[in-house]
Amino acid sequence: MSSFFNLDNPFFTGLNKIVDAFFLSIIFLVTCIPIITIGPALTALYYATAKSLRRDRGYISKEYFKAFKMNFGQGVVSGLVVILASFILYIDWNYAKGLKSNVGVILFSIFTALFVILFCVSIYLFPVLSRFKTKTLHLFKTSFLMSMRHLPSTILMAIIVLFFVLLVYLFRIPILFAPALCALLVSFLMERIFKKYIPQKEEEEESNGVDEWYLE
Repeated sequence: MSSFFNLDNPFFTGLNKIVDAFFLSIIFLVTCIPIITIGPALTALYYATAKSLRRDRGYISKEYFKAFKMNFGQGVVSGLVVILASFILYIDWNYAKGLKSNVGVILFSIFTALFVILFCVSIYLFPVLSRFKTKTLHLFKTSFLMSMRHLPSTILMAIIVLFFVLLVYLFRIPILFAPALCALLVSFLMERIFKKYIPQKEEEEESNGVDEWYLE
């Protein structure tokens, strides 16, 4: 009986994760309100989820706002690029949809494919920004190449994201925990990919006191 009240048992550990996911999701939603901050918010969401929610390193709010502040400028620019590109593609997609000709079918197919590519790139974009220091143009290029190179994982992550989007759209209430839970599930695939791009240190090399949590 005493083991049940042990805070380290699976029940309390799981309950704590649920509370943390709820708290992290609320922070994310609040920082998304200005719309233009959705880029740094998504970057911080992934960083705090991968580091604190999944690996129990640091405090969730502290890690979130650390990543939010550190990647604010580049996150805003990247987020606005994605939003603008999505808006333009949506207009073109609707225009092509209304054309009653073979040209319309071809254009509709092209814009649909571009939508899918942009969506796949966006899945990688902000996690990559949270982990690697690179220029914005190279950030988009890297995200595109990763999404194509690891296509099976990309498809699985896309399914996860779309599932939670649909869940929130249909029931609304899940929005209180969906962002963090979605990021958590994505992180299991994304972190496995990231490890392939991080140089592995030899056992005798010193880490210079840096917490290399992402290598675990």
